[in-house]
Amino acid sequence: MTASADDLVARARRRIGRVQPDALDGVLAAGGLVVDIRPAAQRAEEGELDGAVVVERNVLEWRLDPSGEHRIPQVRDHAQPVVVVCSQGYASSLAAASLVDLGYSDATDLDGGYRAWQAWRERTAVRS
Repeated sequence: MTASADDLVARARRRIGRVQPDALDGVLAAGGLVVDIRPAAQRAEEGELDGAVVVERNVLEWRLDPSGEHRIPQVRDHAQPVVVVCSQGYASSLAAASLVDLGYSDATDLDGGYRAWQAWRERTAVRS
């Protein structure tokens, strides 16, 4: 039986946790990584994500492999919490599951993606 893209996302989400936009500051404060995998054009259109490290999806595993020669300097080890962010929270689920396959014990994604974070930020700014 052939799986659909929706099936792949559902399988990935059974293997990862998902965080809400209000949790990102806590992840960063605890030494975790928030990784924005959106392509440059999408980031230019939608905006930047405060505190996130930009690693486009096509190189994610190489940049986050703690033992790899192409890793980014922010990567410590497989126990480091990582929250992957895309635009709407679909590609990030697949990417976070890939990080679990790479050995990360706490790889998650942002429920609703950047757009959910942006809406949350706008709601909280209105209340302030």
